[in-house]
Amino acid sequence: MTGVEEAITRAHRDEWARVVATLTRRFGDLDIAEEAAAEAFATAVERWPSDGVPPGPGAWLTTTANRKAIDRIRRENKRDDKQKEARMAYDDDPPEPLGVIDDDRLRLIFTCCHPALALETRVALTLRMVGGLTVPEIARAFLVAESAMGQRITRAKAKIKAARIPYRVPSAEDLPSRVSGVLAALFLVFNEGYLATGADTDPLRHDLTAEAIRLTRLIRALLPEDGEVAGLLALMLLTEARRTARISANGELVALDEQDRGAWDADLIAEGHRLVRERLATGVAPGRYQILAAINAVHTSARDIRDTDWAQILALYDQLVRVDPSPIVALNRAIAVAELDGPEVALAAVDRLDDRLAGYHPFHVTRADLLRRLGRSAESRAAYDKAIALTGNTAETAYLTRRRDQLR
Repeated sequence: MTGVEEAITRAHRDEWARVVATLTRRFGDLDIAEEAAAEAFATAVERWPSDGVPPGPGAWLTTTANRKAIDRIRRENKRDDKQKEARMAYDDDPPEPLGVIDDDRLRLIFTCCHPALALETRVALTLRMVGGLTVPEIARAFLVAESAMGQRITRAKAKIKAARIPYRVPSAEDLPSRVSGVLAALFLVFNEGYLATGADTDPLRHDLTAEAIRLTRLIRALLPEDGEVAGLLALMLLTEARRTARISANGELVALDEQDRGAWDADLIAEGHRLVRERLATGVAPGRYQILAAINAVHTSARDIRDTDWAQILALYDQLVRVDPSPIVALNRAIAVAELDGPEVALAAVDRLDDRLAGYHPFHVTRADLLRRLGRSAESRAAYDKAIALTGNTAETAYLTRRRDQLR
């Protein structure tokens, strides 16, 4: 890419959520905020190649988006009171506080994750409005048609507007009951960055993982005693610590057992381990995110894959199954079973999940690996083919293709 194209890409990554959140606070309308932000970026694509990249891209985009929003409001005659319209155009008054902490993007998260919306809608809206993902990328993450996802997001914005859902962080007494939906949304945003589903995007999207971590830190500052907030933050940190070792020089995904552990971020691992130990010391029964963080703590404590305490990992998965008896947890548990009881026992457990995970590509990846270890090459190749057809991540596709082609 040219320098200007790189600047636009970087600005979209760094500034999209901030621009949308600022406009939402000012105009109180997600549709206006999203469309004006998109128009501002489109204007940047047109003008920056000839005018040059402005010294403050974020400020330029916010100013341009504000003008686009005001123009739209005027065109649609949505404001009969001309004094209000003039005030929108020239309002220099500082915004009044709308919640317990002053962060527009956190307000945007809580608005997108309001309990009046279904959970899958909250996550999709957060990915679009906060993460800046396109509708096709979100559709792939949910395994639904693009048209259906577009309608879901449109209906969600309309419901927020019709129900007059406030744009604010909930009051301190309401935060605990609202935070679980926010954590679910942030976890999916992080996962999209951890292994991006879009074929035309970077395989690892540090912008999304970094934003998910930043917002989770803010929520932890609000709820320092909430174990699941701490658990999710620890899980993200321990996963993010391995990011630089997860893609090879030729753009291929690197499996955990092949990663250079010396390239892992020691500071993030230390912080993640500290959070896990703090939660264990409370003696309070852990939730889903805390157990997942503990599993990652075991992985990141091992010197190499042979040094991994698989018995402890299996015990943690047994605990997780009681908290979250989902087929995906059962699939991940089977990977630990393979290390302790062998691939044949694990494969039997995995095959029992076929009817529920047939469209989930890690299911076929796991089967391919287990069949490979059992010497059943033809079946392994077929499983790799199914996995490759279902994954949209370029680095993972390259890794799976190489693994498949190595089979006789």
